[in-house]
Amino acid sequence: MNHMSKRNLPIGTRDEFGPLALKKVQLTNTLQQRFIKAGFDPIKTPVLEYRAVFDAMAPTLESAYQFLEESGEPLVLRPDLTLPVARVMSTTGITPPTKWCYVGDVFRIKKRHSGGYNQITQAGVEIIGYPGSKAEAECLLLAAGLCDDLGINNVTLELSDASFVDTVLEQLPEVARDSLKQALFAKNLTKYAEQLKRLPQSPLNDFLAQWPWLFGDADEVLAKIPPVPALQQAVANLKQTVDFLKANAPQLQLTVDLSSPTPQPYYTGLVFRAYAKQSADYLFSGGRYDRLLSSFQQTLQPAVGFSFDVDALSLALPDTKQPQPTLIYFNDSQWQQAQALVQQTPNATLCLDDNLRQAQSQADSLGAKLIDLTQEVTQ
Repeated sequence: MNHMSKRNLPIGTRDEFGPLALKKVQLTNTLQQRFIKAGFDPIKTPVLEYRAVFDAMAPTLESAYQFLEESGEPLVLRPDLTLPVARVMSTTGITPPTKWCYVGDVFRIKKRHSGGYNQITQAGVEIIGYPGSKAEAECLLLAAGLCDDLGINNVTLELSDASFVDTVLEQLPEVARDSLKQALFAKNLTKYAEQLKRLPQSPLNDFLAQWPWLFGDADEVLAKIPPVPALQQAVANLKQTVDFLKANAPQLQLTVDLSSPTPQPYYTGLVFRAYAKQSADYLFSGGRYDRLLSSFQQTLQPAVGFSFDVDALSLALPDTKQPQPTLIYFNDSQWQQAQALVQQTPNATLCLDDNLRQAQSQADSLGAKLIDLTQEVTQ
């Protein structure tokens, strides 16, 4: 067994090399440069954290890799990059407003045979300290603009609001809330219909009957919200966001989902996720989490953020055609000339062979052009 485990990878992990690895490196550089140019400060947090940092993720924390420190304190490989930023904010006394950007890997154990990897590269931003809708707007336009720049042009943006489900349930008798919510999220329509029958008649009954199907085209879904003040208030922000995006990012296709759980338990307001036809996973996702810092300190801080899934993004990107490789063969007196030529020539590399015949055979096997600098030595 030991011999095998030296050569095999743990389930859910992979090595990266070749064109995909190159694409990911270029992509993370592009994203990071764009964030920095927009005035976001880079932040890097450790891969290992105390488990308590991620309390706000319960119950999804169960999918984290966990082990014990010598003192017996539980540690995890970070399953999320937002909560470590909140920890930094609470321990360093940096005063908001702040704008952070990061690139890093997160670790989440997927169910066996579900496909997908347990180590995901994310690149994203956090805007902390602005309660108004401008913070969401900047995140949405930044993410949509990056998709445009990268040439991903059939992006669908799915919007929801983390407070909507609970706002609806608050209108109902307390005893019915939990079971209705579970049936709704599990899309268990038989059980959902049974729960509905037990409810007293109310102006919400027609809406509740349609609720499990409340996802799809943004305008159509929002038109189905009944004129109950609490519900209209809960979707006011969504309506405003839809109007804003139609005016400022008309290339996006907008959908709304008001019947699903939010991606993370810590979201409090607007939640958004984007996908493209070429990718099974979300390209980017994010939202507002105004109670985030309160899990570390007494003060509440408004916060909005999003992150790109760099793996999903690189799959959605067209492959860039690399120019034909060039090998540069040279002798010991030509190091400077050879290095200068590598810098000037696309897709070139130094050939380190000691004789021309080996250099030629390496070039042939790579389908590369061979430049022989030794021919240029003056007699």
